[in-house]
Amino acid sequence: MENITINGAMLKDMFLTGAALLEKNKAHIDSLNVFPVPDGDTGTNMSMTMQSAAREIKACAGTRVCDVAAAASLGSLKGARGNSGVILSQIFRGFSRALDDAEEMDGAMLAAALKTGTEAAYKAVMKPKEGTMLTVSRMIGEAVAERCAAGANVYKLMDVIIERGEIALKLTPDLLPVLKEAGVVDSGGKGLLTIFRGFKMALDGEEIDDYAEEALSEAPSEDVLTLDDVNDIKFGYCTEFFIIHLDESFSEEELDRFREKLTRIGDSVVVAYDSDFIKVHVHSNAPGKILQLALRLGEINKLKVDNMREQNRELQENLKKSEKESAMVAVSTGKGIDAIFTDLGVDAIIEGGQTMNPSIDTIAKAIRRVNARNVFVLPNNSNIIMAAQQAAELSERNVIVLPTKTVVQGISAATAYIAEDSVADIQARMQKALEHVLSGSVTYAVRDTSVNGNKIEKGNIIGLLGSDIVAVGNNIEEATLKLLDIMMERQGKDSIITVLYGENVDADNAAMLVEQMQDKYPRAEILAQEGGQPLYYYYISVE
Repeated sequence: MENITINGAMLKDMFLTGAALLEKNKAHIDSLNVFPVPDGDTGTNMSMTMQSAAREIKACAGTRVCDVAAAASLGSLKGARGNSGVILSQIFRGFSRALDDAEEMDGAMLAAALKTGTEAAYKAVMKPKEGTMLTVSRMIGEAVAERCAAGANVYKLMDVIIERGEIALKLTPDLLPVLKEAGVVDSGGKGLLTIFRGFKMALDGEEIDDYAEEALSEAPSEDVLTLDDVNDIKFGYCTEFFIIHLDESFSEEELDRFREKLTRIGDSVVVAYDSDFIKVHVHSNAPGKILQLALRLGEINKLKVDNMREQNRELQENLKKSEKESAMVAVSTGKGIDAIFTDLGVDAIIEGGQTMNPSIDTIAKAIRRVNARNVFVLPNNSNIIMAAQQAAELSERNVIVLPTKTVVQGISAATAYIAEDSVADIQARMQKALEHVLSGSVTYAVRDTSVNGNKIEKGNIIGLLGSDIVAVGNNIEEATLKLLDIMMERQGKDSIITVLYGENVDADNAAMLVEQMQDKYPRAEILAQEGGQPLYYYYISVE
């Protein structure tokens, strides 16, 4: 069986395509950052690191894969920015070591390169954390090694890199709580996977312009930063520099001692060593002490010290300037319902509902995130109202919890919101709107029971008015029409009816049901929209 390989020219194209794809998507990756520090713009930092690697690669005269990998290692370390950039440079350093003197790269060499790259990156970080780009690199390397042992060639292994990278990236919030709280995946891991995706595009002959990154809706909105997030931080100075012309007595053991000393007086410590220089990144309150320790190893070059507290003060000032008078927060379930709330001016949407009630802390964070003096909260579920009220008590803002027990009550209340009015007028108008609307929903019975004289069997379709079961049917249409009859009898034949169909309802079926409703109630105004809610076939409002 022929041994399929990648030559130096192809590896060069892979690195350059990876750099170009990362540059194109750096804003998306920046948007995944959790905390605002000078090296917090992960996408930008990784892209600048890759651009430095690309310049070195373009200037490389060698044509072997070892030449290209060495250029990528040297260029990335020279231009490494922030934690993510230094870690990336170490991945490339290990990658280069595995390809030493190699003319071309086969599957086994790729597997070895990924393994040594991960090992180098873990070693460079004094206190490695899982849930970061380190995890993504490690899981990719493990999967590639396994598939390589099973006989996969280098092209197939590139598919494995992307497949396992996606899985690893999705796991990062479960491994790092701060990511889960912010609702994002690890930005460094995303950047690394973007580079590898560029590698695959080069192999497949795809153009950068043909690739569309997923929508920014996956990331937190721009107003996710709050004053609570930018309070004083433990270590105030981000210090980066090179140590060059290393002392003749320098050893790796001395480097390890240097790393250990840095962790005692700072955090976010990354120390990356190449053959003739060292790249240092650390957050501390004593940059002078850092430099004194470094001078024992060699000469300092390209020093950069950023005052992170000053940056945070500027962020605080900007947040105060952008603070709104009032804002809305709503609990929602389903993409269609999310879109409705957004169109109505809701500033922050909390994912939740019947089977997943958000915590007090989640609601409190959303209240802070909207950055307003007065915040109107729409729980949209009777089981969430109490948690919302507790979150309001914890907040320093003026929080008004509207007792919306259903999504349609929440939509009706949001429709009545006028930001320019006084708080009292807004509250009175929203309260009146939610009380005026009738809320219906259609779902299925999960067990046999008897309610209000109605015998219900497991699997029956049931219609609820508020929280009361008022209609039972053998199919969705029957139960829904029975429910609507009851609602119209109470509200009037010339009412406005809104029908929100769930994730398991076909749009054509919903349209046919609405036609039946319109035939039966010709004086009513009926609007159907996709709600996308789980478990419930329809939410219906009559007002």
